[in-house]
Amino acid sequence: MTLAPDPTERLARARADLRMGVPVVICGDAAGALVLSAETLDPARLSGAVALGPVDLAITNWRAETLKVRAYDRDLARIPLPDGATVPWVHAIADPADDLAMPMKGPLPSRRDGSAGLHRAALALAKAARLLPAALVVPLADPDGFAATHDLTRISADAALTERMSPLSPVISARLPLEVSEAGRLHIFRPEDGAEEHYAVEIGAPDRAQPVLARLHSACFTGDLLGSLKCDCGPQLRGALAQMGAEGAGVLLYLNQEGRGIGLANKMRAYSLQDQGFDTVEANHRLGFEDDERDFRIGAAILSQMGFSQVRLMTNNPAKVARLDQCGLQVTERVPLKVGQNRFNHHYLATKASKSGHLL
Repeated sequence: MTLAPDPTERLARARADLRMGVPVVICGDAAGALVLSAETLDPARLSGAVALGPVDLAITNWRAETLKVRAYDRDLARIPLPDGATVPWVHAIADPADDLAMPMKGPLPSRRDGSAGLHRAALALAKAARLLPAALVVPLADPDGFAATHDLTRISADAALTERMSPLSPVISARLPLEVSEAGRLHIFRPEDGAEEHYAVEIGAPDRAQPVLARLHSACFTGDLLGSLKCDCGPQLRGALAQMGAEGAGVLLYLNQEGRGIGLANKMRAYSLQDQGFDTVEANHRLGFEDDERDFRIGAAILSQMGFSQVRLMTNNPAKVARLDQCGLQVTERVPLKVGQNRFNHHYLATKASKSGHLL
């Protein structure tokens, strides 16, 4: 009988540990390292990490560009932790909130020799945990023994870096009468890696042999629930459901990928940066993220599990069309969804069109 967690379960445990400020151990083929999240770092654990030996602060190339740090590893930079570095210093490097108030954070040297594989895995794990993509990395001579001695979660670098999508399992579906249609049904799908569940709202009884009117809608707490005027998400959600109700059939996938996949806390950080004058893409980059961190394969997998192979996709984003095509779903028609423009989100929508290719 095997009761120990498998690699996928250990990865979920490692994400949870980082969110709580607990370090984890990441192992490569011939090396290992202690990894701590820069965001959840506390003074005691910083002191413990420094006592072990040389410490690097790993940041992504986007954050490095903002700080004028040379990213010798292309996708990331490794900054040696200076003597006497404090938790506020680490936070200031990881979080751009005070960049304009305190622009002189350097000069900051960066490493160019040695492998960056474990640093890359640390950043991938921080992103997966919906934390700022910045991590302290301390080499370990005996990573297995260190993890066992200190009761720390140990994962492989390959597990953290693999872009494999976790399989999704249907949990339950039940009838849900809606304002747009009394013939509504809600399906719940749970990924095996312990991440957020995703939902499918089915309207009517769509014919599985015909292209279904569908929308991949990423969760937006501020727009969908609070009626935020900074985006067009709420109007798109309600507009898509209304059109499906009018046609009598459709599927809306509600994917828990808040803030283009960076999480609500980081989305609010981006909003704060937008108040400083940066557009939505620039804000994401200053935080260390890509333009869009979402995984559209999740939507394709759910639609396939529900028995659909062809969709009429409600979107203004050509990237969604291309991604579903790559996943084996045939997009027979792109159905525009142009709603929700107002004086507060005009610049946001213009940025989506000019920098993200949305057809508005």
